[in-house]
Formats: sequence, structure tokens, C-alpha cells
Amino acid sequence: MASAQQEDAYLRFVAERTRALYRSAYVLAAGDTHLAEDLVQETLSRVYVHWKRVARADSPAAYAQTVLVRSFLSLRRRRSTAERPVGELPERADSGPDPALRLTLLDAIGRLPPRDRAVLLLRYWEDRSVEETARMLRLSNSAVRSQGTRALARVRGLLGDTLSDLVPH
Repeated sequence: MASAQQEDAYLRFVAERTRALYRSAYVLAAGDTHLAEDLVQETLSRVYVHWKRVARADSPAAYAQTVLVRSFLSLRRRRSTAERPVGELPERADSGPDPALRLTLLDAIGRLPPRDRAVLLLRYWEDRSVEETARMLRLSNSAVRSQGTRALARVRGLLGDTLSDLVPH
């Protein structure tokens, strides 16, 4: 970075967006806090390298979100054979009104393929439009709609039809 003014703008951006990026990364990483932190670090590093261009973009936050999702998908391709899912999620501290439901949902989302997880995150967690999601994932609008529909059906299939099916006994 060339100027102190650009450096300050980047630091303000990091202060404003890190928490939101971490929340998204946490969902993508299916509750793996360490992977989520790594994804955020990778994202912020890449944004820093291109900050002059990013700062001029219409939405630096959307740019960072795109970098985050693409980093996740790239990482999943590289690590696809090295890691295996476990049968049960580790115990977590109570972070919301219904931790069992939260863990059940994260487990179900974690069972989806990475691209399906990314589509659900962008469309429903981040409330992005079909067009934004398609642009971020380099897919067509119809591919985003069909992947989202299939991913939601898979999650529903994993969770069952009634609320009592959602909470582990």
C-alpha cells in the first residue's frame, strides 16, 4: 500500500467487516472455528494485496465476501481427500437460544457439498440476490436457483419434517 490514507481506509474496513466475514466463514466451515479464522485471514490478506482496486469498487464488502467464498471452495478442493467428517460434533458453549437446534442445523449444512453450502450461505444467510450469488460463484442464475432448491431439499431430508426431529434426543 502506498499511502497512510489507504492504510487507514483498509484498517477501518477490517474493523467494520471482520465480524460479518467470520460469521459467514463459520457457516461455510460447518462450525469449525479454526477453519473459519483461516478463511477470514486469507480473505483479508487477499483484499489487502488488492486494496487500491477494492477500495474503488462499488461494494468492497461484496468483493471481500466473494473472496471468502472462493477461498473456501478452493480450499475444499485442495483438502478434499485429507479430512473426513466425524460422527458427532464436539460440545460447544451455549451461543444462542437453542444450541441443540443450531448444532443440528450446522451439522446438516456441513453434510452438503461445498458449493451447495456456499449457495445456501450467500442466498439465505447473507440474503444475496440470485444474480449476486451467481456472479460471486461464477454460475448462471438458473444454476444458483436449482442448486439452492436441491440443497434446501437435502437439508430438509436430513432434518426431517417435524420440529421434534430437529432436536437431538
